Amino acid sequence: MFMSLARLSLSLFGTVAIISAVLASATIWLLITDPVTVADAVETGQVSPLVQALAGVLYDAFKGILRYL
Repeated sequence: MFMSLARLSLSLFGTVAIISAVLASATIWLLITDPVTVADAVETGQVSPLVQALAGVLYDAFKGILRYL
């Protein structure tokens, strides 16, 4: 019982860490490549354009990875 709980917590931690790293990398990439969208989102306080741009960056990266494979 204890070993399965330990494995579950380690795999959950690993999954959360990977997702966090991917989102942080995409956000930094977006800040470098499209600073106007980021600045506009920060100025107006609306995050929907930022989320849309971030989703586009992640989609393009995923599409590129699949094309590579």
